[in-house]
Amino acid sequence: MPFLAILRHNLRTLRESWLVRIWLAATALVALLLAMSNWAEFRTASLIASLLVPYLVFPWFLVVMVLGVNPVSGSRLEALADGFLSRPVTRYEYLLAVWAARVVAVLGVYFLVMVPMVLIVTLANRPAPVEHVTLYGIIAALAVVALVLTFQVSLAFLLGTLLRRPLLAIVLLLFFWSSVNIVLHNFKLQSFSPLSLSQALPTLLRQPWHTGDATSGSPASEVDIEELQRQTTNFLNFFSGGAPQKTETKPRFFETTDYKDFSLLRVLLGYGIPTLAAVGLSILCFCWRDL
Repeated sequence: MPFLAILRHNLRTLRESWLVRIWLAATALVALLLAMSNWAEFRTASLIASLLVPYLVFPWFLVVMVLGVNPVSGSRLEALADGFLSRPVTRYEYLLAVWAARVVAVLGVYFLVMVPMVLIVTLANRPAPVEHVTLYGIIAALAVVALVLTFQVSLAFLLGTLLRRPLLAIVLLLFFWSSVNIVLHNFKLQSFSPLSLSQALPTLLRQPWHTGDATSGSPASEVDIEELQRQTTNFLNFFSGGAPQKTETKPRFFETTDYKDFSLLRVLLGYGIPTLAAVGLSILCFCWRDL
């Protein structure tokens, strides 16, 4: 089938691309550095979420969008016209094949790095306070970030098809993605804002399969116990003449907002529908134009 042939050819080209190879090495190095620097300080959910933040906010979205812009823009247009005229390849097959190849390459690098790191974080005996994360939460968090990466590829694919100028498309994507993150984050819309979704990931990682299965060792109860212990210690120090324990006044990135109303379905729809719309618009725009 032409679709599979184009898909295999693009995957082979991406596998041999230095951009993909350097990105794989860089994302593995960054994930390792983040894990090592927060190994003894962050709880399990916060540490896993910190490893996922570079894929949602910065800097890996730029690499993902560069991979998505190129297939239907710039110098490729003349070669595409010759291919459509001389080979039994439809525009739908070509568009879907190159889009699928980019998605597979991006998700392949992502899962190749993140799955081992998540296993190390969850199974290792760390000096940080113990926190329970669920298998459902881990799978859901990895799937949500994978969906956002697919949306990034699709958005870049759409803009590359519309503009046909890779550099201009990348500049506009950089401005658009940064603006969307800042504006939507002010409304705490994790269903649409990658920055707010980053802060909501610890909540998702702690969620059980059924909401009624929450155990007594939930993060909220652990925080209450720690606060009670701190107050008890300060009370005893008051009578013994000891110095009271200092509390952390500035909240951390993952503690600024408690996303108790987090809905996985809203997040999937918030990123899934725009992804399908971007792919559909890319195909329509590419088919309506004359190469």
